Formats: sequence, C-alpha cells, structure tokens
Amino acid sequence: MDQLNSTKNRISSVAWKLFYEQGYEATTVDQIINECGISKGNFYHYFSAKDDLLNTLSDIFDDEYTKIMSILDDDMNSFDKLIETSKYLFRFIEESVPVELLSILYSSQIVKKGKKHLLDQQRVYYKVLQQIISEGQRRNQIRNDKSFWELAKIYAIQERAVLYDWCICEGNYPLSSYGIELLEMFLKDIKID
Repeated sequence: MDQLNSTKNRISSVAWKLFYEQGYEATTVDQIINECGISKGNFYHYFSAKDDLLNTLSDIFDDEYTKIMSILDDDMNSFDKLIETSKYLFRFIEESVPVELLSILYSSQIVKKGKKHLLDQQRVYYKVLQQIISEGQRRNQIRNDKSFWELAKIYAIQERAVLYDWCICEGNYPLSSYGIELLEMFLKDIKID
C-alpha cells in the first residue's frame, strides 16, 4: 500500500475507533489528529471535515464483504450466499458499529449533496452482488427475467430498508437474526425453488 492510502486509512481507522469509543459528536478533528500523530494539514489533505469520514464506513463495509466472499462455500445456493453476506455484515454492524454512527451515515446520504457513497456501483458491495446474482442466474437458483443489475438494486434497496429500520428503532431488535428474517421474507420472490 502506498504512503497516501496508508495515511488516509490510518486516519479513517483512528476516527472510527474514537467514534465507537466516545460517539461521533463527542469526537473532534483535533483528537483524531493527535491520535494519528499527524498535522492538521495532513488531515485536511484527505478530508475537508469530520463529516467526510462518514463516507469511509462504506469502505469498511466493503472490506467485510471481501472477507465473507473468501470464506463462502462455492457450492452453496446463490440465494443463500446473498443472505449469508448480509447476515455476516449485520453481525459485524451489531458488534462494531454503534446505531448512532450508522444513523448519521444514512442521514448524511439523504441530506448531503454530491456523491452518494452507498449507491456507488463501483463499490465492492455491488461487485459481490453482481457475482452472486449472475452465478445464481446461471445455476437457475435466482430468477432470470430481470437483469442482475435490476436484481442487485432490488436486493440493495431491501437490505438498506432493514438497516434503516434498525436505525430508527435504535437497534432494539437483533439485526443478524430478526433483520435477516425480514430480508429473506422481502426477497423470497427472487429465489427459484
């Protein structure tokens, strides 16, 4: 990894650690800078404000999708693979991402002008969905009457709906079990039995 990405990733990692430990609102740019051992100029080279760090959560999620793809059984039914990737991410969120932070990320994507990182089709997330859905269509496990991009969009919408609901309910139900039940119910029509 080159020095630029290394510094940017270190800033992101330190920021998310502090967000987790003391909350987003209570964490200051100065604390992030001090913890990283960098100058203010170095911080502002990568991020124009603390709010910009919210967009790096999608990168963290993409890292988790990369991990799950490396451990999924190739012979698993493709629809089940989709559900398993969500279950893995939901468990990660429950254990590592406070509801407050996920809520702030979602609200920033709604009110902020400019690039919507959660919708960026170049993300690992969409590449994973494309891979699994295309495989499922070839195996006749996922419906073929819609393109894989249409199905990926439907899947992403339903997954975001569950995550959004979990946020507005302040995490009062288990995401990795009840959230997955909801997701499976919403998406049952894309599966071929």
